[in-house]
Amino acid sequence: MNAETLVLIALLSPGIASLLILLTGRYPNLRESVTIIASIVSFFAIVPLSKEVMKAPVEVTLFHIAPGLDFAFRVDAFGMIFAITSSSLWILVSIYSIGYMRALNEHAQTRFYFSFAVAIFSAFGIAFSKNLLTFYVFYELLTICTYPLVAHEETSEAISGGRRYLAYLLPSGAALLVALAITYWLTGTTDFQAGGFLNGPAEVLRILFIIYLLGFVKAAYMPLHSWLPTAMVAPTPVSALLHAVAVVKAGVFGVIRVIYYVYGPDLASSLNLGAILAVVAGFTMIVANILAIGEDNLKRRIAYSTINQLSFILVGAAMLNPLAFAGAIMHIPFHGYMKITLFLCAGAIAVISGKDRVSQLDGLGRAMPVTFAAFSIGAFGMSGLPPVAGFISKWFIALGTIDANNLIALAAILAASLLDVVYFFPIIKNAFFREPDGQYDERGRLYHLYMVVPLAITALFSVILFLNPDILNVFELARVAVNNVWGGGI
Repeated sequence: MNAETLVLIALLSPGIASLLILLTGRYPNLRESVTIIASIVSFFAIVPLSKEVMKAPVEVTLFHIAPGLDFAFRVDAFGMIFAITSSSLWILVSIYSIGYMRALNEHAQTRFYFSFAVAIFSAFGIAFSKNLLTFYVFYELLTICTYPLVAHEETSEAISGGRRYLAYLLPSGAALLVALAITYWLTGTTDFQAGGFLNGPAEVLRILFIIYLLGFVKAAYMPLHSWLPTAMVAPTPVSALLHAVAVVKAGVFGVIRVIYYVYGPDLASSLNLGAILAVVAGFTMIVANILAIGEDNLKRRIAYSTINQLSFILVGAAMLNPLAFAGAIMHIPFHGYMKITLFLCAGAIAVISGKDRVSQLDGLGRAMPVTFAAFSIGAFGMSGLPPVAGFISKWFIALGTIDANNLIALAAILAASLLDVVYFFPIIKNAFFREPDGQYDERGRLYHLYMVVPLAITALFSVILFLNPDILNVFELARVAVNNVWGGGI
């Protein structure tokens, strides 16, 4: 099977599945089988595709629009890292969702699975986009299809959270469209090129970069972040999608695409764009973690951790050197596995024990040892501690700050990692070493395994990726991506 066919299979599997989910909505077992089969098909198309991409990017053009404007795909090493993250985690979240949604007897499950599949389709489209135009189409589709997921519960709080979600992300999409148009006006193309292609007056390019940042609000940097904690009113599988699989990863992915494949590191350095991004990201890392310390709602505390971790990626991107760039792009899958572990644990705790507050978790580690062991692994990874994959990506980012002689950035990432310990480790200590705080109701026991097995697997892979970071071709793809941008580097 040739590489172009693998691209289409990987991309079309969630798209076709979304239609089949609507057709099989009256038959839950069949509907959910479609979801799982499609996720497996996508994954087993993407894994061999990654081998081909290491040799050379794979292109598929669907149609020509205007000179320099095509609706087309060009799968490169950087895009494959995002695609592998999304495809592998989709399998596990799909299994988890069966237990979660059925245990709580959630309404509108067909809409949920349909929207989820379209979101994965959008994530693959973003990962495979050849140019800003194709990227923009899928980026906006991702916003639209995830709104029903955020507002799924249809309570006043959920509707309010969904409205805030759109209030931030729709204007952000308009900013991205403006940036796309200016880029095309300046250069006559929007095709991503390793090392960049943009040219024009310095002040125009600096202003354009700010517009791009406004277009990537999905990266949840401060002060344009509040949509993300508010969106935690959504079901836990949606939170996992927002934080680990697709939405926020699309934001940081877009920022990196623009810096390294539109501007290029040399132009970005001459314009001091790295300094601008580093200030925004450094501020976000510290403040997000301080807010997390005082947050009692478990999912919201984890959400603030996401805001912090995304800015680790942005700091890595801002250093404009090979080591930090490698760390930034490796942190996309590593963070994905660690963060999805934390959210799946939070959902399992809520379904099985009925507790969703940090202050309610005393002693629960004894009753739910697998869940809290997995949570501990995720927390270690967020803090950058071995033997979890987060140590590797944070190590590369730290080396990149030293290579850039940016000791302020180094101090910021070290302080942020210490604050991770401050708000995660007391949860672990209290869960395992305090007496239980009253009784809890073991709800949803029938579907417990559907939730516990996926979170155990994501926790296990968070460790395996530390021991062998190339098990999903992550390290090799990162090396190829660095070499594409710099012609060598790691």
